[in-house]
Amino acid sequence: MGAGDALCGPGEGPAGPRDWNQTWHTNTSGFTWCFESSVITWIPCAYLWICFPFYYLYLRHRNRGYIKMSRIFKTKMVLGFILVILCFTNVFFMLWEISQGIPRAPEFFISPAVMGITMILAMFLTQAERMMGIQSSGVLLIYWLLSFVAAVVMFSFKIQHALERAFLEDHFHHVTAFLYANLVLGELVLFCLVDHLPFFSKDVNNPNHCPEARSSFLSKITYWWFSGLLWKGSQQSLGVDDLWPVRKEDSSEEIVAWAEREWKKCHSRIQQERESATFKKGQKTEAGIAEAEETEALLQSQHSESRPLLKMFWSMFGTYFLLSTVCLVICDVFMFSIPKLLSLFLKFIEDPEAPSWLGYFYAFTMFLLACLQTLFEQRYMYMCLVLGLRLKTAVTGLVYRKILLMSNASRKAATIGEIVNLVSVDVQKLMDLIIYFNGTWLAPIRIIICFVFLWQLLGPSALTAIAVFLFLLPLNFVITKKRSQFQETQMKHKDERAKLTNAILSDIKVIKLYGWENTFMEKVLGIRKQELQALKRSQILFSASLVSFHSSTFLIAFVMFAVYTLVDNTHILDAQKAFVSLTLINILNTAHSFLPFSINAAVQAKVSLNRLAAFLSLGQLNPESSCRSTSGCAQASITIRNGTFCWSKETSPCLRRIDLTVPQGSLLAVVGQVGAGKSSLLSALLGELEKLDGSVTMKDTAAYVPQQAWVLNATVEDNILFGKEMDETWFNRVIDACALHPDLESFPAGQKSEIGEKGINLSGGQKQRVNLARAVYQKASIYLLDDPLSAVDAHVRQHIFEHILGPNGLLKDKTRVLVTHTINILPQVDNIVFLVDGMISETGSYQELLQRNGAFAEFLHSHVTAEEKACAGFPAIGDTKGTITSRNGPSQEKLSSGNSVKSSAVRRETIPVSQDCTSAAATKGRLTKGEKTQHGRVNTGVYAAYLKATGSALCVFTLLSFTCQQAVSFSRGYWLSMWADDPVHNGTRQHTELRVGVFGALGVVQALSRFTSTAAVLLGGVLASHQLFLQLLSNVTRSPMVFFEQTPIGNLLNRFSREMDAIDSVIPDKLKSFLGFLFNLLEIYLVIIVATPWAAMAIVPLTVLYAAFQHFYVITSCQLRRMEAASRSPIYSHISESFQGSSVIRAYKDQERFILKSNFLVDENQRICFPGAVADRWLATNLEFLGNGIVLFAALFAAMGRTHLSPGTAGFSISYALQITGVLNWMVRSWTDIENNIVSVERVREYLGTPKEAPWTLNGKPEGQVWLTEGRIEFRNYSLRYRPDLELALKHVSLTIHGQEKIGITGRTGAGKSTLAVGLLRLVEAAEGGILIDGQDIAQLGLHDLRTKITVIPQDPVLFSGSLRMNLDPLNQYTDADIWTALELTQLKNFVADLPEQLEYKCTDQGENLSTGQKQLVCLARALLRKTKILILDEATAAVDLETDLQIQSTLRTQFKDSTVLTIAHRINTVLDCDRILVLENGQIAEFDTPEHLIAQKGLFYRLMEESGLA
Repeated sequence: MGAGDALCGPGEGPAGPRDWNQTWHTNTSGFTWCFESSVITWIPCAYLWICFPFYYLYLRHRNRGYIKMSRIFKTKMVLGFILVILCFTNVFFMLWEISQGIPRAPEFFISPAVMGITMILAMFLTQAERMMGIQSSGVLLIYWLLSFVAAVVMFSFKIQHALERAFLEDHFHHVTAFLYANLVLGELVLFCLVDHLPFFSKDVNNPNHCPEARSSFLSKITYWWFSGLLWKGSQQSLGVDDLWPVRKEDSSEEIVAWAEREWKKCHSRIQQERESATFKKGQKTEAGIAEAEETEALLQSQHSESRPLLKMFWSMFGTYFLLSTVCLVICDVFMFSIPKLLSLFLKFIEDPEAPSWLGYFYAFTMFLLACLQTLFEQRYMYMCLVLGLRLKTAVTGLVYRKILLMSNASRKAATIGEIVNLVSVDVQKLMDLIIYFNGTWLAPIRIIICFVFLWQLLGPSALTAIAVFLFLLPLNFVITKKRSQFQETQMKHKDERAKLTNAILSDIKVIKLYGWENTFMEKVLGIRKQELQALKRSQILFSASLVSFHSSTFLIAFVMFAVYTLVDNTHILDAQKAFVSLTLINILNTAHSFLPFSINAAVQAKVSLNRLAAFLSLGQLNPESSCRSTSGCAQASITIRNGTFCWSKETSPCLRRIDLTVPQGSLLAVVGQVGAGKSSLLSALLGELEKLDGSVTMKDTAAYVPQQAWVLNATVEDNILFGKEMDETWFNRVIDACALHPDLESFPAGQKSEIGEKGINLSGGQKQRVNLARAVYQKASIYLLDDPLSAVDAHVRQHIFEHILGPNGLLKDKTRVLVTHTINILPQVDNIVFLVDGMISETGSYQELLQRNGAFAEFLHSHVTAEEKACAGFPAIGDTKGTITSRNGPSQEKLSSGNSVKSSAVRRETIPVSQDCTSAAATKGRLTKGEKTQHGRVNTGVYAAYLKATGSALCVFTLLSFTCQQAVSFSRGYWLSMWADDPVHNGTRQHTELRVGVFGALGVVQALSRFTSTAAVLLGGVLASHQLFLQLLSNVTRSPMVFFEQTPIGNLLNRFSREMDAIDSVIPDKLKSFLGFLFNLLEIYLVIIVATPWAAMAIVPLTVLYAAFQHFYVITSCQLRRMEAASRSPIYSHISESFQGSSVIRAYKDQERFILKSNFLVDENQRICFPGAVADRWLATNLEFLGNGIVLFAALFAAMGRTHLSPGTAGFSISYALQITGVLNWMVRSWTDIENNIVSVERVREYLGTPKEAPWTLNGKPEGQVWLTEGRIEFRNYSLRYRPDLELALKHVSLTIHGQEKIGITGRTGAGKSTLAVGLLRLVEAAEGGILIDGQDIAQLGLHDLRTKITVIPQDPVLFSGSLRMNLDPLNQYTDADIWTALELTQLKNFVADLPEQLEYKCTDQGENLSTGQKQLVCLARALLRKTKILILDEATAAVDLETDLQIQSTLRTQFKDSTVLTIAHRINTVLDCDRILVLENGQIAEFDTPEHLIAQKGLFYRLMEESGLA
């Protein structure tokens, strides 16, 4: 007797336990009662008992606090209790029956007993989950789901039994089965719900919690908990506040602390191993060999540098990664079971005898497996992305903390650009590896499994696929290599174009003054043409490589089928072989394409790991270099005993044998020549140097002002407070003492004004004073000041010394160490340390050192002599010793830009303002316009503009070629289905050669049409790109000067580079993908509807759902992407700022605050990244479920209509339907990418509507050629304003300048001298009145007609990158002889003749390979060549020496004696020899007469002469 008989009792005919026919080959599906009562009921029990130990251990380790007894929990327990009673009632009833002599098999009471005990276990786990704070259980939900399926099977068997026999025969079991099924259903429903939050949970008080924690298990695995945010994003613009805070387990606080612990552990272990290995080797060998071997060991360590880092990552994330890998392996099991099921389904279609329910069973099983594959694959992706975000947090945190600890030697080894790359590029490589790593070992296994399955189907013919792979490899390699060459060429031209565009935009004023716009546009378009030529070739090759990849599926199928059928005519290619093979080939192709990605990701990640490990292993500062104590002697604040210091261990000491004691409350000045070691001494005190010998002690807190001022990109107030609480009174005293009041008053929002990155909108002196104010505000005990007075003017310097550093300053009771070059304050300090070559030469008071007459006295003497010489050439400026009061007005500092007044105005206008300022303060004085951020979806007009730029004919052709390609693809599949359905005679088929031939021909035609359609889209992209670039270039060059003043050059360069790059490459690529997937989807729909027309009923609603999903996803995803990009920049800026100011941060002991800010910025970025990653999973899961639904309906309708459906058509339909999940997914992704990138078209076309200049040339103006003969200029009541919202810059100017007259234009700064020239050249149009030249109103002329007749020599000489000849004659109008004559007249002939290429000598960007004087002379030569009737000189000879200046003046006099010359003078002496002088004041004519009369009048001109020391 077998085990089955022992359990179930002896089999009665067909009801025996192992009679498979009763289950499989009957028209009514069913199992034997024994099978149902044992195996089916035990499956859920076995599942729960297997999971129990692992799950219970998990619960013990994941205690989240208990949940109070809710109604849900109580109901679960009550139902569970009833179920246990029901099971054991069954057991006792059976025992009672046996006692009554009714024979019952053991199974009748074993199964209920097992089920009852398992129910008790389920109740125990339910209670354990409540105690551990689990709100929704996946393990128990699956148990109840399996139990419900088993109960339904059992109940259906009971119903069948009741129908066949009488209900009354066994009414007890029928009633209990019915009750059991309903109670289990109740439990299943309850376990789909979510329980309350645990007690003491932080989420209770947080209204904006992540809904994942509170969602049910089903919601978690399908990502439906995310739907709320998608709905919100589709209804309104999302802000950061709409997103949930980062989860505790993903936060920087948790992860970085963990990473630090693990890194220290792993790193120290590896260090110990290395040291012991080196020590052992050293012991074995002699000294010389030991050294060599130690070097060798260190070199080896370079290769294994990433080992401790890998160990750290593994110890942190290894378990989670292994769990994700398990998900992927399970997903692969389901993936490979689908072709097997398809094979069985097609066998069912072929077999008319097979029972109908079998088809439905296969259809639903296929659907179920596909859904499980989706869930496991998406869970794998979700886990990888969460892991990636955690890794990013860990790496960014470690890198940031490292920055604050790096030694000086380490800082030389890593630039800020490299560090930013570590947390952006390298981290991304590691995140990619997490997703792709499993591909390195799984892809080969997938390929092997595919070949095994193909071998089972087609025998040895399957091996021909390898030959196809080997054939395609070199082809793809050649195409890729050739394409990379074209890409290199394109990049070279792109760089060239970017360089020229930058030059044009930087010097647009000069180009407009000379009317050269067309010439430079042609140059740019010439380069652009070459760039697009290379792009075109690259795109054609790209099309070829895509075709070779997509055709590989066809080629493999074609070769395998041809070999299989032609080698032996008894080989029949039926539907099962054909379409299952195609499904396997699709899997094979995916695995084959995934493998190179995985290998590439692994290789790149290895490099990134090494870079990261090398950075984290760099040397750190020794915390013992400087000792801070709070106790000790009250007299000395700072003590150095016999200190020897160096910047790094490899360099020689920079300070030697330093002995220094600074008494508390004293002012010590540190002086010495450049490079004597003054700054090094302060660094040694701060512990920034390597201490080789001696000791350093500093008492209490220290504040530090570095020589290179360091400011944060924050408000002025934040920079000064530096983390301290605001004390208004003290703050105002500090501001006054640092002479910052006038500056704050001039800022648009006062102390709330934002300082740009690296203090871009502050002058050097302002930055230095903000640094000083920060130090003073700290109220520290010790102040280390590294030459804070160098960047400020003399009167400001005096003010700062008196109010802060001096005997009566704010810091009079503090210990101050001041490094200085300011000699005149030395008499007022307590002590002086004089350094020579890193050693203290002398110390003492000022008087003591002078009396010694040593090195210090000599240094002082040489300094005073040098200062006297420097001042000799200048008129007296007044007494520099006079102090200023801080309310007197803005300090007269020079700004870092040469043109001080203008740049200060611009800078003050461009200060970005923090959010807490009033809107009036925020907008006040803003000149430049910021970048516009796009919101919502892109306007359809933008798509229309792109398609219009492509050309309507090409658009139509593209659509036709895609239609043609898909039609051929459909024909190929249909032909294969007909081939599979060919009748078989005597084991062979007719017309096999014809079938193979047509199948091959259709494949070739499809490949050609695919190439045509792909190339059409990509080349259409090139055409569109050309048109849009042309529009952008002409729109920008046609814009007036005001446009360039208001638009930052960065915005314009961004349009010409990044946005054009997206239009060149990204948009065509994504559009090609989208069209490919769209037509592919239409083909799949067509195939399913042709095979099973009824399927259209299911396809329509599913497509509507698809459109809804896509709509929600695209809107929210685009917003999240934009927000994520914006949240990245602050992280990089913070890293950059902290790197530059790390010594200041350490000096103030403020590392913790900066680390917290770094954590906050990283968490804010992760707060946006996480929903972005979940959005992708939500979309993929839902779309794949939709796709699986389409597969289900295709299979169901095929099963229903199998009587009139051939196996070939069914295979054709379902094998195509199986591709739909990928197609739907990628289609939405392509569309999202198009939406994100089409914004570039919108931004490039942004300048279409901006105001443009007047026309360059006017047709129908014959006098335009000959009108300027005399050079007579007449201003008639002329007024001009730069912008509509500004006051008039010139007010009602009326004057006449005669032909050939030489006029000097002078006046104070801002009087309107240059504005006169601006109006004459129409860089800005008149507000009222007009200008006539030779009687012709210049407003009636074309701009080029006007500007080419006037020559301007601007103050700053401008040269462009290109040959000397091009710079002298861009329009190619003059002969070489003319050019040499002009060079001779400007004293340049000999210089140019000596150059190797002479006139073809290449000038670098901005003419940097020529001196300023030579550049000025080239600009003069340019003017001499043009020799126009009107010349405007904007003090053009400021950069040349006096002798050359005199020669040039005489050249100009002789060469332009027949021209009208206007000289704008900044130095009065240059216009004294003019015929008449025009003196302007506040935009009006103050005086206009000959120099003699003006001097005699003793008016404004005379006063200007007096101020210049000429009168």
